[in-house]
Amino acid sequence: MTGAHFIAGETVTGGESFASSPATGEPRDHPLGTPALIDRAVRAAEDAFAAIAATTREARAALLEKIADEIEARGAEITAIGTAETGLPEARLNGERGRTCGQLRLFAEHIRDGAYLDRRHDTALPTRAPLPRPDLRMIQRPIGPVGVFGASNFPLAFSVAGGDTASALAAGCPVVVKGHPGHPGTSQIVAEAIAAAVAASGLPGGVFSMVHDGGLEVGRALVEHPLIKAVGFTGSLKGGRALYDLCAARPEPIPFFGELGSINPMFCLPGAMESRAEAIGRDWAASLSMGAGQFCTNPGVVFVTEGPQAEAMVAAATEAMGAGAPQVMLTDGIAKAFHEGAERMARTAGKSFGQACEGRNATPWLIETDLAAWEANEELADEVFGPLGIVVRLPDASDMPRVAAGLHGQLTATLQMEEGDTDLARTLVPVLERKVGRILVNGYPTGVEVADAMVHGGPYPASTNFGATSVGTLAIRRWLRPVSFQNMPEALLPEDLR
Repeated sequence: MTGAHFIAGETVTGGESFASSPATGEPRDHPLGTPALIDRAVRAAEDAFAAIAATTREARAALLEKIADEIEARGAEITAIGTAETGLPEARLNGERGRTCGQLRLFAEHIRDGAYLDRRHDTALPTRAPLPRPDLRMIQRPIGPVGVFGASNFPLAFSVAGGDTASALAAGCPVVVKGHPGHPGTSQIVAEAIAAAVAASGLPGGVFSMVHDGGLEVGRALVEHPLIKAVGFTGSLKGGRALYDLCAARPEPIPFFGELGSINPMFCLPGAMESRAEAIGRDWAASLSMGAGQFCTNPGVVFVTEGPQAEAMVAAATEAMGAGAPQVMLTDGIAKAFHEGAERMARTAGKSFGQACEGRNATPWLIETDLAAWEANEELADEVFGPLGIVVRLPDASDMPRVAAGLHGQLTATLQMEEGDTDLARTLVPVLERKVGRILVNGYPTGVEVADAMVHGGPYPASTNFGATSVGTLAIRRWLRPVSFQNMPEALLPEDLR
């Protein structure tokens, strides 16, 4: 593979380069992104905006489906380099590729339907007294070029052709992606697939560009470019908050749709613990350890009532975690941060099960604490990205609503309950509605269904915009804004309003 950027339909090589850091195999050189390349890509996106904004819904749907076809045609190549770069198993990459293509096709179906346009029409009332009413028509229109940051933990579904890119193209917005340095080869192949689909669709090349990572100045150049109208991001709280602040400080502030972090609390109600404490412990350990815990919906904190059922749950979880082999983490940096975070949490809580691993490997950690320590040490509520879980023992189940009220914003919250727990659950749900984007009962949050009713977002710091989602068809609304047309001649209206 020859490393290259994809800018407005052209492969761009040369300049300084960086070497990838794969889990297996030899490093490959890829060209470093620069602010000048970002400027070139964004200006091409602005030049292409009028063309893609004017396309029919059918034409954009066909583009999305063509992108899915091109990705599938490169499936074996994507899996080979993706597994080498990230250490993710082949089955996981194949499944993620299916999800990536599935959400592209889902958005194609969604825009064909047209309901997302939220079209409204108030007909003129020329004889209304005391004043006549004009003819008013409203529709959602694309906002302009969108900047997207590729994510580390999903090299396909949240990266170059992920949900941000799919929904932005569906809305009629050109996209400029900054690739993630953890999987640059994977990013490049997917970018090639998108560029091929754009060319085959007869659209300007500026509809899509991908610039490789080049350090903080490249990300800054993307969010601060005056022609970028919104940004999509999935990553750390620290990095996302810095970009959010840059977007807000621009002469023209723009929306920053960042999904930043979550500990995804699970509340184990008494009836559930009485009937299936050991099963909850085993299943929680499996969810927590899946993919080396590198999911934004990883259930990192469990609240249980002190007693023999809590002991049984912890024992079952500990046994299940101990039986697993070390897993490779996505990057050296993620592994280092996990090891440091786990050891820091263990020192704070005082009771833990886990072990340090060499290099890029990780094994699960289970940390135990009580309500007093939880409330006294705010750092226990920080996300540690990886297979780390905290069990918080509460004196009484009646403490759960108060604990829930003290949580920061989260992506998810889970209730493990039986029918006899309904009264307690009834007090918890209104609290959790204000804290999370998705509430689950008797399940585990890892695994986010790509569907119309899905919400993958939540109050800060889970995301920077609680009214949005990065998964599901509602994600398209991030890249649209309502425009009202008053007394507009039919010939001047957007086609979907005629």
